[in-house]
Amino acid sequence: MSTTPTLKKKYQEEIVPALQAKFKYKSIMQVPKLEKICLNQGLGQAVSDKKILEAALVDMTTIAGQKAVAAKSKKDISNFKLRKGMPIGARVTLRGDKMYEFLERLVAVALPRVRDFRGISPKGFDGRGNYNLGITEQIIFPEIDIDKVNKILGMDITFVTTAETNEEGLALLTEFGMPFKK
Repeated sequence: MSTTPTLKKKYQEEIVPALQAKFKYKSIMQVPKLEKICLNQGLGQAVSDKKILEAALVDMTTIAGQKAVAAKSKKDISNFKLRKGMPIGARVTLRGDKMYEFLERLVAVALPRVRDFRGISPKGFDGRGNYNLGITEQIIFPEIDIDKVNKILGMDITFVTTAETNEEGLALLTEFGMPFKK
């Protein structure tokens, strides 16, 4: 017995008609939608300490609800003591129901737990409607046990949409409840 995530239902019932009215789309197929959410952690210290990578993979898996994968280096860089193929990060790509569940947890629970939170910057758009957000501490997620964290790490979150412009992407993410600064 599977249930539809709340945000997915909200998208179909409220967000699509609202965006269609705002941007005057002829078809509902033109309305932008969220394709995927990519979580990424760069771990430069993982070259010298493998425990950092293992802890980051466990944390990312816990946060995303899906298994995290180690990101490997693409080339040798002698100044960083880096060899091709060494694990230097952790990443997860969320699609479908897990994506909507993660977005709901991010908006409702995690972002309000950030210290001195006044909203997220609307300047993280790339020109094609995709949005990038940087988080400085992974402990804002309630799934992470603060006592077990030995190193506080940040992460990048990328929201990939089908929006053509930044304005459409901003409208879509605002309708989902992302707290952008005014």
